[in-house]
Amino acid sequence: MCSQVSNVCVVGYLLFVLLFYLKRGVKMLDFFTIFSKGGIVLWCFQGAGVKESFTGPVNALIRSVILQERSGSNSFTHERQSLKYKLDNEFELIFVVGFQNILTLTYVDKFIDDVQLRFRDRYKNELEQKGALKLLNNSFEFGDDFQRILREAEESSKTRSPTYMRAFQESEKSKKTVKSMIETKGGDKGKEQGGKKNKGSKKETPAPEPAKGEKTSPSAKTVQNGNQGLTQEEIIQKKREEFIRKHTAAPAEKHSKSPKPQKPREKTKRVWDNAGTNTKDLDYSAKNGSSPGNEEKDPDSQNDLGIQLSPMKGDLLSVDYESSEEEEVEEVVVNETSKPSSKKGGGFGGMFGMLKGLVGSKSLSQEDMEPVLEKMKEHLIAKNVAADIASQLCDSVAKKLEGKVMGTFTTVASTVKQALQDSLVQILQPKRRVDILRDVMEAQSQRRPFVITFCGVNGVGKSTNLAKISYWLIENGFTVLIAACDTFRAGAVEQLRTHQRRLNALHPPEKHGGQPVVQLYEKGYGKDAAGIAMEAIAYARNQAFDVVLVDTAGRMQDNAPLMTALAKLIAVNMPDLVLFVGEALVGNEAVDQLVKFNQALADHSMSDKPRLIDGIVLTKFDTIDDKVGAAISMTYITGQPIVFVGTGQTYNDLRSLNARAVVSALMKA
Repeated sequence: MCSQVSNVCVVGYLLFVLLFYLKRGVKMLDFFTIFSKGGIVLWCFQGAGVKESFTGPVNALIRSVILQERSGSNSFTHERQSLKYKLDNEFELIFVVGFQNILTLTYVDKFIDDVQLRFRDRYKNELEQKGALKLLNNSFEFGDDFQRILREAEESSKTRSPTYMRAFQESEKSKKTVKSMIETKGGDKGKEQGGKKNKGSKKETPAPEPAKGEKTSPSAKTVQNGNQGLTQEEIIQKKREEFIRKHTAAPAEKHSKSPKPQKPREKTKRVWDNAGTNTKDLDYSAKNGSSPGNEEKDPDSQNDLGIQLSPMKGDLLSVDYESSEEEEVEEVVVNETSKPSSKKGGGFGGMFGMLKGLVGSKSLSQEDMEPVLEKMKEHLIAKNVAADIASQLCDSVAKKLEGKVMGTFTTVASTVKQALQDSLVQILQPKRRVDILRDVMEAQSQRRPFVITFCGVNGVGKSTNLAKISYWLIENGFTVLIAACDTFRAGAVEQLRTHQRRLNALHPPEKHGGQPVVQLYEKGYGKDAAGIAMEAIAYARNQAFDVVLVDTAGRMQDNAPLMTALAKLIAVNMPDLVLFVGEALVGNEAVDQLVKFNQALADHSMSDKPRLIDGIVLTKFDTIDDKVGAAISMTYITGQPIVFVGTGQTYNDLRSLNARAVVSALMKA
C-alpha cells in the first residue's frame, strides 16, 4: 500500500513539474551561457524562477568533460540537470544550455547550433580583432536574438505533425499483384540464364564457375589444376607419389655421405629468437646436476636467485622508453613522377607530393579529419587500447579540432596526431595528488596505520606487487603489516609468508631495533575476510605499525558472492586507499573488469556514498613492449590515476607512470 502511494506521489510530482514548465512558455530552459575556453563568461541567460546558479553544473562539465578530453558526446548530466554543449574551436568558445533532465526537448541540438551561428555572425569582427579576453567589458545585446531563436525552435517543435502508421492500402506493396511479382522474378532469372548461355557459346572465354551445390566435372578440375588429361583420382595419386619420393630420398643421401660412425653430439645451448642482449648463462648442466635452488644459500633471501637489489629510497623511478629525438616524418605516397627522371622537371615530383598534404589557412572540417582519425583509431586498437575507448578518443579530438583554423605550413595528419597526443597525456596525468609517502607520514602524526586494500581478478599479481610495495615502504623507513585476507585460494597465506621471510632477510631485525620490519597477520582459510582485516588494523594500531597492506582474494567481476564480500570489507574497514590490480596485457577486458568492479562495489555497498576504486596498479608492464594501450583504457574509464607499475619479478621492479613516455610509445608507428 505504501509503495502504491509513493508511486502516485512521484507521478503527481512529475505532472506538476511538466505543467509548470509548459506554463513558463519560452522559459523551459534553466540557463544558457557562452564562455571562452579560458573561463571568461561572455553572455548568459537564466530562466525565471531558477534560483540555483548555473556555475555548479558548468564547472562540473568543465572538470569532468572538457579538461579530461571526453567531449566526444555533446551531452552531460549533473544531478537533476541535463547539459548540452557545443565547441567553437575557431574562436575558442563554448556554448552550454541546461534544462531539467525529466524534460525531453527535441529541439535543443538545432537550437544550440542556431545560437552559435547567430552569435558568430553578429560578433565575428570583434572576436577576430580583439579576442575573447578583450571583449570582457563589452555589453552584448544578444537577448532579443536569443529569445527569437528560442521561440522559433519551440514553435517548430510544436507545429511538427505527429507521425501515424500507414495502412497497408497506402503502402507501395499493396499496389503490386502476385502476378507482377512472379513475372519480374522469372524475367530476371531468364536474363541470367540467357546471359550464361551466351557466355558459354564463346570458346575464347573461360568456362564459368559451377554454381553452389553443383559438382565440378573431372575435365574442369584438371584444367583448373593445370594437369590436363588426368582425373581427380590420378592427380591425388601423383601428388602422393611425389610426397613419398621426396621424404624417402633424404635419408639415403645422408647415409651415403657419412659412412663413418658419428660421435654422440654434445648438448648445445639453445639460442632463442628475439632473445635480446642478455648473455646470462642459463646452462646448469656443468654443476653436477645442481640447480639454483639446491645451492647452499639462505633460502629466505631473494639473493638466492643471483639478483642484486638496488635501494629504493624516496619517490619511485618513472617508466621510460627509448625514443629517438628526431621528429617522425609524415608518410607521403610517392608516385612515379616523384622518382628521379631524365625528363625536364622530373625532380619536382617529391616536393610536390610533400606540399600536396598542406592545408593552408583554412578551417578543419569533419571530412578533412575523417581518414586520418580512422587510421589513428586503428593504430590505437593495435596498441591494445579498447575499441570503444579508441572511438571516443577520436570523436573527442574531432570535436576539439572541428572549425579550427590551421596554419599555412601544417598538414591535417600532423595536427590530428598532435591533438590526440595532447589528449592522451591529459588523460594519463593524475587529476589529484598521489603521494603515498606523505600520506603515511600524515597518518603517523595521527597515531594510526595507513591502510591500503588490493583487489582485482585472478592471476594478475596482487600478492607479488603487494610484496614489491612492502619493499619500497621498508626502504623508506616504514614498518609494514600484511593482512592475509585471501582465505579462498589455496596457498595464498603460504605465499605471503614466503615474501615476509624474504623481506625480513633483506632487512634483518638487528638493523631495526630488534623488531621485524614486516609481519604477517593471518587466521587461516575459510574465515571472514572483513573480520580478519578489522583485527589486523586494530593489531597494527596497538603495535604501532605504519602501514597495513590488505591482500584480498582474486575474483571475477561477475562473481556476485565474492564481490559482496569485497564491498563489505571496504565498507566496514574504510581503507585509506583502494587499489585495483590489473594486467597491462588486456585490452577490451580491462574496461569490462573496471566497470563491473566499480558497479559491483556500488551495488553491494552498505553506504549511501559507496567507496569505489581510488587507483590502479598496472602489472606485467615489461611484457608488452610498446603496446601500452591498457593504461589509457583503465585511466579513461575510471578517471583514477595509475599509482604503481610492475616491470619485473624482483622486489625493486616497481615504477611510477611517466605519462609522456607512455604516450610516445603508444604513438610510435
